[in-house]
Amino acid sequence: MEEKEIRNMYALVGKNISYSFSKGYFTDKFKKLALENTAYVNFDIQSIKELSQKVKDNETTLKGMNVTIPYKLEVFNYLDKIDKKARKIGAVNTIKISKKGKLTGFNTDVYGFKKSLKPLLKEHHKKALILGTGGASKAVAYVLKKLDVKYKFVSRNPEGKKQISYKDLTKEFIESHHLIINCTPLGTHPNIDDCPDIPYEFISKEHLLFDLIYNPAVTTFLRKGQENNAVIKNGLEMLEQQAEKAWRIWNDS
Repeated sequence: MEEKEIRNMYALVGKNISYSFSKGYFTDKFKKLALENTAYVNFDIQSIKELSQKVKDNETTLKGMNVTIPYKLEVFNYLDKIDKKARKIGAVNTIKISKKGKLTGFNTDVYGFKKSLKPLLKEHHKKALILGTGGASKAVAYVLKKLDVKYKFVSRNPEGKKQISYKDLTKEFIESHHLIINCTPLGTHPNIDDCPDIPYEFISKEHLLFDLIYNPAVTTFLRKGQENNAVIKNGLEMLEQQAEKAWRIWNDS
């Protein structure tokens, strides 16, 4: 059986991404759309410096890329243009490549997170804790600001007024912040017993726990919240929504 010629290629840029959601999602999508000469691949690179060569090696077929940890911030230096919203957020997770080979960065995490979170928000979800300070947490903060939800970042090494330490998470703090979002990789398969170090005993039915992780479907973070009757949500719908938004950007639809 002869190998089909790839005319349109899309890729995920990241590090140690064999587990990736994107490749499976888009491969299935291309099958459903009967796009026979289209493929989605992983650019699993150990340093962002390798990206330019990857783009060059595939310049005739590469049409767009998704970007995941740890390169959502570092990729800025490799782009010709950055969308205003992505620049404001400070993170890029989608790249469109023009016919002339110019790379433009966008952020679709914002769209995906908002679509997934908003239906779950109740009147009392006025304050949030964002666990982690990486690229995804910046998109989460951008959405919360738009939704008029006050937030604090929780970090192992806090910097500035907006960030606090895990040690600062007292009973009062947890009880006054009813939305908690995990933007760290803690709990991702295969390390499913890991979870952010927060005092789960103060979680209640008033809380909404949102985990950007989707594998496993119920992380230890979410399970501990569920045990205290919190509403929980994983990151699968967010990923699906941001993937569809990326597809529309690549195809200008």
